[in-house]
Amino acid sequence: MTDEGFNANRRDFLGASALLLSSVAVAASAGGPAAASTSAGVREPAVIGYPNEKGVTIERVTYKARNMGTDIVANLFKPKGFDPANKYSTIVVTHPFGGVKEQTAGLYAQHLAEQGFVTLAYDASYQGESGGLPRLMEVPAQRLDDISCAIDYLQTQSFVDPARIGSLGICAGGGYAMCNAQTESRVKAVATVSMFNLGEARREAMGNLTYEQRVERLRQAAEARSREATGGAPTLIPVVPESPAEFTDRTPDLYRQGYEYYVTERAKHPNSPNRYMLSPAAADGLLSLRPGGDDLSAPDSHDRWRKGRH
Repeated sequence: MTDEGFNANRRDFLGASALLLSSVAVAASAGGPAAASTSAGVREPAVIGYPNEKGVTIERVTYKARNMGTDIVANLFKPKGFDPANKYSTIVVTHPFGGVKEQTAGLYAQHLAEQGFVTLAYDASYQGESGGLPRLMEVPAQRLDDISCAIDYLQTQSFVDPARIGSLGICAGGGYAMCNAQTESRVKAVATVSMFNLGEARREAMGNLTYEQRVERLRQAAEARSREATGGAPTLIPVVPESPAEFTDRTPDLYRQGYEYYVTERAKHPNSPNRYMLSPAAADGLLSLRPGGDDLSAPDSHDRWRKGRH
């Protein structure tokens, strides 16, 4: 592909993503159950709060997380008039921290499919319907490889143009998408929406924790892992406040809006239980999502949630 052709494709992808910012925000605020979609084996709703009324075909697919040997579950979105004999520009959509494919990732994937792209929204390893134990771990290295695993899958599809694969990440997924694209040369264009700066969060805890407090969180995470090694239950922590009663004058808009989206009927999903597992990999930065004096000593009911998984 020439530089001119590459830049034109990149502009198309970035332009379509930019046009979606306002339309997706409106759709997300509408709420309510999605209408029945044209789908193959997809568990409804494929996208919370956004009916499929523009002829997009949605298929449930599974493929392997290469380094783990577990399954990744994804929804594949095909535009109206899809022709398997054609080669399509394709976009991998990575969901936010604590999210699942039926929420914002699916919303952007469906909008982009309406624009003519083939898109893939997947559940990260350890999360949603995808495999990996213990559940609800946020493992940065695996999150990066999950994007590459999605591209591996797309490379096996005859209708995917391997020279026109893009990567879109939302919130923390944006941080992962940007990081993955630095070394994943199969990604020809990368874009983010409301990107969460994971590096800054890990270095500075978004200004919510002192250095000493971050060191203490790391100590607590190490103790939690030791408890698990000796048969204890994992410690699960809320991602965002669970009710407005938890808001304080120090609660950033990011977390207020996170509650409004993920915890209310606007986009609540049983596979997104507003929990993540305390671990050394996440403790220094992602624990900043719960600023203030949280008691991290009492483990949540990890086994109860596992038994309730689909």
